[in-house]
Amino acid sequence: MGVKLLDYTLRIGGEAGQGLQTIGGALAKVFSRIGYQVFTHQDYMSRIRGGHNFYQIRLSDQKISASREKLDILLALDLNTIEIHRKSVNDGGFILYDSEIAKRKFEEPEFIDIPFRKIALDVGKNSVMANTVATGAALGILSIGLEALKNILKETFERKGNEIVQNNIACAEAGYNYAIKNCPRCEAFGISEPEYKRLMLITGLQAISMGAIMSGCKFYSAYPMSPSTGIMEYFASRAEEYNLVVEQAEDEIAAINMAIGASFTGVRAMTGTSGGGFALMVEGLSLTGMTETPLVIAEMQRPGPATGLPTRTEQGDLLFILHAGHGEFPRVIFEPGTPKQAFYLANKAFELAEKYQIPVFIQSDQYLAESEWTFESFDLDNLIYNDYRMREKDLEGVEIYKRYKYSSTGISLLAIPGESGKHLVVADSDEHDEDGHIIEDSETRIKMVQKRLLKKLPLIRKEIEAPLLYGDPSPKTVLVGHGSTYGVIKEVVDTIPKDKKVAMVHFSQIYPLSEKDRFDYIELFENADLTICIENNASGQFAKLIRAETGFEFSHQISKYDGRPFTIENLKEELHAYI
Repeated sequence: MGVKLLDYTLRIGGEAGQGLQTIGGALAKVFSRIGYQVFTHQDYMSRIRGGHNFYQIRLSDQKISASREKLDILLALDLNTIEIHRKSVNDGGFILYDSEIAKRKFEEPEFIDIPFRKIALDVGKNSVMANTVATGAALGILSIGLEALKNILKETFERKGNEIVQNNIACAEAGYNYAIKNCPRCEAFGISEPEYKRLMLITGLQAISMGAIMSGCKFYSAYPMSPSTGIMEYFASRAEEYNLVVEQAEDEIAAINMAIGASFTGVRAMTGTSGGGFALMVEGLSLTGMTETPLVIAEMQRPGPATGLPTRTEQGDLLFILHAGHGEFPRVIFEPGTPKQAFYLANKAFELAEKYQIPVFIQSDQYLAESEWTFESFDLDNLIYNDYRMREKDLEGVEIYKRYKYSSTGISLLAIPGESGKHLVVADSDEHDEDGHIIEDSETRIKMVQKRLLKKLPLIRKEIEAPLLYGDPSPKTVLVGHGSTYGVIKEVVDTIPKDKKVAMVHFSQIYPLSEKDRFDYIELFENADLTICIENNASGQFAKLIRAETGFEFSHQISKYDGRPFTIENLKEELHAYI
């Protein structure tokens, strides 16, 4: 392949229930364990059977962070996949299919007819193993070898017994050998394995969950709602190992109130949902504001309104989250751009929630939540843990404890009921005095609003990191994004010639905005010829936030709101008119 960079895209397509995730997940693990950089994303309908879904994997010997439109290998599990995606296959690429399943034979050179089902029956004695045959065949096209896949099959099926393991391995080998034997062009297509370096493969949801557990979260309550459900599943899978309480509530109202109760009684607590579920949590959110109870809320966006597109992606809830709740109280909103950012921002969310006794949001979307990325490792030394809770020994020098005592910072001592010794911990959802008892007078009300909101906000703002500048340090064109658009904007910047002087400014710590003394991004915007805000919503919600907070208005807006993420090609096409 000479000096050409290795960069291949595979798409596995078929109906729900055909095992796309099994094949895609296995291939992604194989590539990451061998040492390739991997990026995956899924496109699926909200149904258990039928419809059309696909699982896309990009692998490279360079760091990657977004998906491409054009394919090198299409693995079609039905005829519909061929009809929908064949035009996306690059010249010289391959379409793997089973003519018996498709009930049609294709003679064009890019088609390789592999009898997935027949091989599975002949070799594995079970048609279910057709997916294993297909996985082996895809590796055969790339001439990668089967050792990593064999290990994955052993891990996956060892509980079902040695016979199942060996039959799956035999099916993988049969698919691999059939692809090589029946694809004379594949030899030139094959890729060399990188120097062995096993990489971590992780989704945004897994990273948020890991960050929360590593930050001392001990209680998670939620009602299942895609795409947030994976957080609850991850917590449940680790509950015994880390002594966690995971509660599937009857609805989102109960979920947030359970989490508030757990936090009030002394443990780090979290809840999670998507936009429709968060609508039910809003009254509870105001309760955290009034009672100054620390809480972390994961809000994983999908397109609305109402049920919307339950399995698709969008950045449509930012202004809802920003303004949700009655009354005025401080909040923090983080929106990670990568799983690595998600891991550390989950940690920072707990730190700020506990320190300032406020709700903190980790907001993301289906795209980042379920996409898989490769990383060498996360540095655990960068995690923060400070215990701000007051127990009996911590309150020994305190004569009179007042839960909402006025202070220059607005922060009062956070004692734990039942562990506060002689002191009584009182909380009230009504407006209250320093002791926590209900009041009606205007003087106390003014002092409490100043304590809860006006004194805390400037201190919180100092904790917010500046946005990331990537590309030309004095750009003529600035591409501005937030959250999950990070990867695709970054890769697009890399493809634009240096003389165009293009840069990305990416925000992951959304609200409050960082102070200008860290990085005066508004001055950078004002000095550029073009400022283009790129968002996965129809109304430019982040652009509105920037304008409301700073007065700056972007010169152009690129919006995508079809429920799908940006890919490198379609974002470049959108930018072509400007650059």
